[in-house]
Amino acid sequence: MPLELARRIAARLRGVPHRPGGRRGIGHDWEREAERALVAEGFRIVERNFRTREGEIDLIARDAETLCFVEVKGRASRAFGGPAEAVTLEKQRRVARAAAAYLLRFRGEPPACRFDVVCVDAGSTDPKSRVMILKGAFEGPLPPRRR
Repeated sequence: MPLELARRIAARLRGVPHRPGGRRGIGHDWEREAERALVAEGFRIVERNFRTREGEIDLIARDAETLCFVEVKGRASRAFGGPAEAVTLEKQRRVARAAAAYLLRFRGEPPACRFDVVCVDAGSTDPKSRVMILKGAFEGPLPPRRR
């Protein structure tokens, strides 16, 4: 354990972010890929992995004057549908609740906002179609869940 901790500290000092193992690590890789695509499109990353009790937002970015709450979804294959189909209504609700919590930080009038989804198709061989940015993918606030 001490050796692994020393490696992580040394990597952090070199500027290499920690990558979790397993599925979480794959999701981390997809988020980094999405971040690079957003920056290439002119977005400025404001925050990564914003977490509250209400939910989590993968990336918060600025697209000109618009504050964008970005959900990153990836798929290794299309066997269970595409990445965009995985952003369910319940996931949209959680992201919208987390966004509302984030907006409480602003004094006065909050900035213009939108919800984007970045789809990473890991099974794609074409680098141009591997990452797709869906601007304004869904609207908030969403209707409450039926019980």
